[in-house]
Amino acid sequence: MTLDVRTARRRYVTVSALFWLPLGLSIAPLVLLFTERGMAMAAIAGFFAAHSLTTAALELPTGGLSDVLGRRVVLAAAGLLNLAALTLLGLADTPVLLGLGMALMGAARALSSGPAEAWYVDTVHAHAGPDAELRTGLARGATATDAALAAGTLIGGALPWLLGPGPGPDLGARLTETTSGLVVPLSVPLLLGAAIEIAFVSYALTALPEPPRPPATLRGVLRDVPTTVTAGLRLGGRDALVRRVLLSAAAAGSALATIELLTPGRAADLTGASESGAVLFAVLACAGFVCAAVGAHLAPLTARLAGSGERAVVASLGTSATGLLLLAVTTAFPGPPSLALALAATGYALVYLGLGAAGPNENDLLHRRVTSTGRATALSVQSLSLQLTAALTGLIVTTLPPGPLPWLLACAALVAGALLWGLRGGPVPQPYAVSAAEERAGARE
Repeated sequence: MTLDVRTARRRYVTVSALFWLPLGLSIAPLVLLFTERGMAMAAIAGFFAAHSLTTAALELPTGGLSDVLGRRVVLAAAGLLNLAALTLLGLADTPVLLGLGMALMGAARALSSGPAEAWYVDTVHAHAGPDAELRTGLARGATATDAALAAGTLIGGALPWLLGPGPGPDLGARLTETTSGLVVPLSVPLLLGAAIEIAFVSYALTALPEPPRPPATLRGVLRDVPTTVTAGLRLGGRDALVRRVLLSAAAAGSALATIELLTPGRAADLTGASESGAVLFAVLACAGFVCAAVGAHLAPLTARLAGSGERAVVASLGTSATGLLLLAVTTAFPGPPSLALALAATGYALVYLGLGAAGPNENDLLHRRVTSTGRATALSVQSLSLQLTAALTGLIVTTLPPGPLPWLLACAALVAGALLWGLRGGPVPQPYAVSAAEERAGARE
């Protein structure tokens, strides 16, 4: 059964929201839960390193796995791993189990980085042909992702507060008593996320039909996945447009790493206390996801106003660079604190607004350069480019002296990413449509 474009778009939006909502629920309480379980900051840093290293190590192999085995089975596996991870993180109280939970979450992140989007593009191509419009659906999927993260952040931060001590009955204390201390208020959002993962797995298996694939054997998978991964890496080397997409993702990784690492300290400086700074950062995190959702929703309009997807990427990355420049200015702003706070909030919003608008336009161009047999792998290469650059940038900006320099470095990365599209030394070749013959040839390979 081939779904029509509107139905495929609706199911893609739903699966995007269902996958990211549980992870959004974990954003606010996770570090505090680790602390309540008695973990030192060094151990907490190790947990997050386990997540990042696992994701980076599995990013390309799992992208190839999706191209070989199919989209929905890999999505379901990602949901099951997240189910196990969130359950472990919500209930465990030993470093080994908590580290295992973060590693499982990293594996799930690697598995999920391409299959849903690849399924949507494949389905639209199957119904409407290779020239079908993709940008609207990609934008709505990105909007759903950011909206789910924003909602999850708010709910995940509010639930422990509602269950904690207050003027009424202490629900948190009663919860702890009845569960022998395994479940505390801070663990409730993670366990709620685990329950949502059950719905995600069920939806992925039943609502995302795919054309039949040849039966997969272990020997065939071990042979085909490395071949698919190698083909994805070669594509970035020989295709200038794909290379620009990958380098733009790297620039976005630099910006995100800088803003996520330095904003909590800036928030504390602007408010004058760590506690109030933490509250401000929680609000900013939610606002950032909202701005990214708005930017993604406006991606098709941005392309129409700019005249092309390439120009829309230039404008979007320029908007984000302007936001980072404003954040750099606030580090040495001589004016009143209220004005510095307003400028910082504006800069923060512009960073996420621009990155949200750039993503769907970049991916629309990417999908017109790859065949179905390597689509998820290409998305994994893009994700790996972002993550590795983010990790490298994080190591650099945390060693630089406080002040505008770290922010200006990230701003320069985004400007360089925009210049890749704006000063390319010649016209960007028009995206080609993948023909049915090419699809069959790729399948035979």
